[in-house]
Amino acid sequence: MDCTNFIINDHKPFDLSDKLIDVRNTLSHCSLSHVLVTREDHFLGALSETDALCLNPNTTLGEVQYALSPFFVRPQNSWFEILETFAQHQTNIMPVVDQQGLYLGYYELYDIMHLFHSTPFLSAEGIVLIVGRKTSDYSLAELTQILESNGGQLFGAFVSARDKDITEVTLKVSSETITICLEALRRYGFDIISVHEKDSTLNQLKERSEYLDKYLNI
Repeated sequence: MDCTNFIINDHKPFDLSDKLIDVRNTLSHCSLSHVLVTREDHFLGALSETDALCLNPNTTLGEVQYALSPFFVRPQNSWFEILETFAQHQTNIMPVVDQQGLYLGYYELYDIMHLFHSTPFLSAEGIVLIVGRKTSDYSLAELTQILESNGGQLFGAFVSARDKDITEVTLKVSSETITICLEALRRYGFDIISVHEKDSTLNQLKERSEYLDKYLNI
């Protein structure tokens, strides 16, 4: 899924010569968690709203360059990698930077969350399974093969818990052959931790993703 269509440039990045009072004025008119700083179109980093409000408003961004966080994504990154970077840095604005360090624009969290909501993992009808297996024996390729060879269609999967002993995987699969798939998974040594009907589980997943959206939209 190409995310580059969502790159925007509504907010011009700041320069090192700009003062924090200018940053504060911008933040007072929008809900950005960070402002972005460039020098001759090269991305330098992002300054958080917290730092912008705590530091001396008469200083320039060049004087507080040490406070800039250099997080960014590349234009070729997938929506999942982009969403992961949003979560890691607790931001609602994500700079996009090319291989030469040139600033291309930014993503807004809302747009990337919308992509997540539209993925088959949330939108397709099916059953959500949580399965577990010894970490030393776990193989996603084997898990996928078991499901597909028994008529199951996999809409998505992610490792939801892992330690040295057990790996748990959350799956979204079609419901037509679910009984056969469950029997096959048990036969091949997978523990069925939980099976959720589509309606209640999808609502929970959507609520959690919306909560993440609100949490990060600071």
